[in-house]
Amino acid sequence: MGKLILEQGKGPFPILAAYPVVMVGSLVDGKPDFATVAWTGVAASVPPSISIALQHHRYSLKGIRQNMTFSVNIPSVDLVRETDYCGLVTGSKADKARDCGFRVFYGKLEGAPLIQQCPLGHACEVIQILNLGSHELVVGRIVETHVSEECLTDGRVDVAKVRPFLFAGSYRGWETRGRALQGRAGINPASSADTLDEIKRIRRTA
Repeated sequence: MGKLILEQGKGPFPILAAYPVVMVGSLVDGKPDFATVAWTGVAASVPPSISIALQHHRYSLKGIRQNMTFSVNIPSVDLVRETDYCGLVTGSKADKARDCGFRVFYGKLEGAPLIQQCPLGHACEVIQILNLGSHELVVGRIVETHVSEECLTDGRVDVAKVRPFLFAGSYRGWETRGRALQGRAGINPASSADTLDEIKRIRRTA
């Protein structure tokens, strides 16, 4: 299979093919604001941490810096239109929570507004903000996780019930392609699975 060097514009581009879509909540001058972010991911399991990357001009950054808190809301496919809107409109000129009909609530962190309609949401305290060039990387420690009761199976978050979606030029759903943690059996059963202990520990504490 031949390979080409892929460049977008004048150099490499940080493409991962598809990105999870979240809505980041912040309290800006006392008003809840939500910004759609696709550049996000798990940063650490202990302490539970998540990262988001925002361009410098994003209105949400003002609220994150004011309170050093933010939320990460995972929308279901039912909220594609609202999610897209929150990525196109600035909170400095629109009340996005009102426009989208979001029911806003708060947990322990008063500066981290959450969306009731999103099946899953994390309230985070800022650990660090790094200027990486075009974006600022915000790393937050998860203080609370809120989940809709109907999205649980045996007390655990069930992604099939959450129904999140991805951004890959357009919005795409999730589908199952195989069971996780089974790859050794088909390739090298004698190999050492050095990640299993960590995965088991996370599942025990989840």
